[in-house]
Amino acid sequence: MAASTSSTGKRIVFTGGSGKAGRHVIPELLKRGHKVLNLDLAPFPFPEHDVYTIKTDLTDQGQVFNGLTAHYNMSGYELPSNASPPDVVIHFAAYARNMLVPDNECFKGNTLSTYNVIEAACKLGVKKIIIASSETTYGVCFSQGDVDYHSFPLEEDYDTDPMDSYALSKLCGEQTARTFARRFNVDIYALRIGNVIEPHEYERDFPTHVGKPETRKRNAWSYIDARDLGQICDLCIEKDGLGFQVFNATNDTITTTVPTAKFLKETCPDVPVTREMGEWEAPLSNRKIREVLGFKEEHDWRKYYKP
Repeated sequence: MAASTSSTGKRIVFTGGSGKAGRHVIPELLKRGHKVLNLDLAPFPFPEHDVYTIKTDLTDQGQVFNGLTAHYNMSGYELPSNASPPDVVIHFAAYARNMLVPDNECFKGNTLSTYNVIEAACKLGVKKIIIASSETTYGVCFSQGDVDYHSFPLEEDYDTDPMDSYALSKLCGEQTARTFARRFNVDIYALRIGNVIEPHEYERDFPTHVGKPETRKRNAWSYIDARDLGQICDLCIEKDGLGFQVFNATNDTITTTVPTAKFLKETCPDVPVTREMGEWEAPLSNRKIREVLGFKEEHDWRKYYKP
């Protein structure tokens, strides 16, 4: 059985930790007392955090099983017993969007790796699994041409109907998670991650995000600070007993200088609004993670960019 490093800290295997989101999420998890092993094809880019990476092809189930039962660094061989499965698996590894590889390869790689990670974790007795889904499942981000959302706000019960292979792979990942959560009676939480913003990107990108909102429709004028995503992962670790869940992983507010209701009425006049929204609430709403997990954002975009 898996064992914690302390009363609160968990042993976590994190896939894709060297990527754009993972390289900021992992330091947040370390700050909260967790111990992390990274499974990735590239080394962890911040050596000051001393995160060990095992180069792992997640489409190979044998490598996945071995990665989930590996030591967290070379000093593990000094311990009296072999490595055991982790307390938590966080699966972020994927082709990050379309057009990196052919569409069929994107779909195959993302769905197969997600299946392999979830199956291996469940069969090894891991009771908490967190996977990365995507804002693209709401069907606008990579759709062909200019299409509208069905309604606002975008919440977890939305009728997801994307056109593209990447988003389809994420929906398949969510269904895989639901299947295994039911079969093994474990918690698997799927995070529909918004547009990930790294700390250095506010100064570089937010003049466009805020100053040219017509360019941000595909992200529903919403975002997630990569460090706040780390907090969300920690909150998911702490919250037990929910079975399969989908959570939007976004920050609180819309990335415009116009309040939400007025902006949506002017920009998307034909899209219905199904409930009253907060004055500055992000259209890709994080209400569920605030109410269910207790998320309180630390990195409001206005702290870093003044329009």
